[in-house]
This record gives sequence, C-alpha cells and structure tokens, in this order.
Amino acid sequence: MPDGAFVFWLSFAQLISWGSVFYGFSVFLEPTEQALGIGRAESSLGFSLALLAEGLLAYPVGRWIDRGHERGIMTLGSLWTGLSLLALSQVQTLWQFWGAWLMLGVGCAATLYPPAFAVLTRRFPTDFRRAIISLTFLGGLASTVFIPLMAWLINWLQWREALWVLAGFHVLICAPLHAVILRGAPKQALLTDGDKPVARDPGLQHHLRQPTFWMIGVFVVLLLGVTAALPAHMIALLRESGLNERWVIIAPAVIGAMQVVGRMTLYVLEKRLNPHMTNRWMPCLIPLGLLFLMLGAGQVWAAMCFVLLYGVGNGLLTIVKGTAIAQYVSQTHTASLNGALGLPLALARAGAPFLLGLLWSPHGGYALGLWIMWGMCLVGIAALWWAQARALGAWA
Repeated sequence: MPDGAFVFWLSFAQLISWGSVFYGFSVFLEPTEQALGIGRAESSLGFSLALLAEGLLAYPVGRWIDRGHERGIMTLGSLWTGLSLLALSQVQTLWQFWGAWLMLGVGCAATLYPPAFAVLTRRFPTDFRRAIISLTFLGGLASTVFIPLMAWLINWLQWREALWVLAGFHVLICAPLHAVILRGAPKQALLTDGDKPVARDPGLQHHLRQPTFWMIGVFVVLLLGVTAALPAHMIALLRESGLNERWVIIAPAVIGAMQVVGRMTLYVLEKRLNPHMTNRWMPCLIPLGLLFLMLGAGQVWAAMCFVLLYGVGNGLLTIVKGTAIAQYVSQTHTASLNGALGLPLALARAGAPFLLGLLWSPHGGYALGLWIMWGMCLVGIAALWWAQARALGAWA
C-alpha cells in the first residue's frame, strides 16, 4: 500500500474512534443522565474512569506494538470498542454506566493517537513527524463530523439506538481497516533507542531531578487536564451559556476544523517562525478562548471566539506537548522522560472532567469550574515559560 494511502486510512479510523468515543460523551451526557436519574458529578466520573483506564494501559499497549503486534492490538481494540458501545446502550444503573466507560477506556488505549503514533514511528522511521502531523489533520476533524452526526442520530433514533450505529462503525469499518492496512508490521522498531538500557543511564536520572523537567510536567499535566475536561462538558456548558440549540451543535463542531487549521498553518510556517516563540505563545490561545466564553456568556460572537481560539490552541498544544521535553530537557531520553509523566497525566485527564462536573451547581452552573480551569491554564503556561527560560539560559 502506498505510504499516503496508509496514513489516510489509519487517520480515517482515528476520525471514527475520536469522534464516537472521546467527543461522544458530551453529546450523550444529558440523555444518559435523564434515563438513569444520575447527577452531573456521577456521570462525569464515567468519562474520568475511561481516561484513567486509557492512561494506565498506554505503557503495555506501547510495549506490545513495539514487539510487532500493532495489527492485533488495534483490530481487537476496535472490536472491543464496538462491544463497549453496545454495552453502554444497555445500561440501566450507575454501576453499569461506569463499567461501560471503563470498557471504553480500554478500547481507547488500543485505538487512539498513542498507538497510532507508535505505528507511524515504526513504519516511517526517517519521516515519522510528517506522517504524524498528516494523521492529525483528519483526526482533528472528529468533533466537526461526529458531534452533529451523533446529535442527528439521537434525534432520529434515540440515544440507545444511536450507540448501536456507532458500535457498527467500529466493528464494520475500523476493525477491518486495521486488520488490512496493518499487515506486515516490522518485527521490531527500526529506531532502536529502546534496545539500550535507557532507564539505567545516569543522564536520565540527572534529568529526572531537574526543575526544568518537572516544570514541563506541570505544564503538560495541567493543560491536558483542561483539554480533557472541556470536551466532556462542551454541549452542556454551551447550552448553559444561553446559546440556542443550532449554535450549541455548530460551535463545538467547528473546534475540530480549527485544530486542523492551526496545525496546517504551523506546518507551512514552521521554518519561518522561531520555535521557542511559538511554543511560548500557542498554548495561551486556550485560556484566552475561555475568557471570551466566561465574560461573553450567551453571546454568539463570544462563543465563536472561544471556538476559534480554543480549537487552534488545542490543535497546536499537541505539537508543543510532543516536543517540549526534547527541546528543553533531553532529546536522547525523550521517550523515558515522557513515560515518567504517564501516571500523573492519566490521573489529571481522569480527574479533571470529574472535577468540572463536581463543581457544577444548579444555581452557579459551570462558572466556578471554568474559572478554575482558566487558572490551571495560567499556572501551566507559567511553568512552561519558566522551564523554557531556564533551558535557554535566560535566567542564568
């Protein structure tokens, strides 16, 4: 299969996986709450459990892919995700709801960006960066395509039957795609840094003790916590802001398109811009967008400013997060250092949606939670700036 076709079909499966599960929670939030008679904090815990399961399984999934089992992992992951969506459609109690989302978290660990990025790194050892950016172009459209699609399915079929359709996408499209395109996996990664005892290298221990590493860790954990919390509540918080239903559906759908626009713009201008300057300012778009949403509640222009700024900022955050360790701590030990952040990142991504749901109240709505998310962004960005200044010698 030509390289371009391989990346396209892998990214098409990413579009379905991200859209139906990660962004699906927000669309199905209120119908499931009404059907099960549960509150916002209880329902939010389901999404948090999925993120926690995904984070905890990321390391073993990566190890299996490194051993050449990418086809089996991603094919079975798609089948498992389809089964999990069917299970979610049948829930009658809160415990069953939580169990179904735990199952979906297992499926996410085997089908979302981390395993796909690992596949591209193995398949394109000398050009994996371009392949990964290309993958995120189509994957970034997941909310644009699936939020209105799922809203339409719920209105047409009701929420339980809509989940059957999504399950069919995974079983009938994603699983066969992974089974076909992932044939002929390399028996071992062509980039062989993993063959060295990196964890025992004295240099790694040195970097793990450096404030620069931990400040970047603060940035990654806080910003990705915020970007995990907001999609889970996007539909509800936009409705709460006073937007009519048409704009509630349109606004988050545009976010995916803006993620792609941001990545494409950076891809084109990358060689003309100072990478440290772009790393410094790109994450600021997220709290700026939140500020528009909070201060312009109920106004279409404010919601669209939020959509544009948050969409572009979230799309570019993927790139900043993926390069900060290599640029400011150690390129040699990038994989090990990112792995050291795996557990706190999983906890943050699991806890933030639950925290935002817990902070919601019938009278105050999401206001308090959004201000806290905004503060988390500022602290995280300040940590990145501090780490960048220290690494570049600005604070010598």
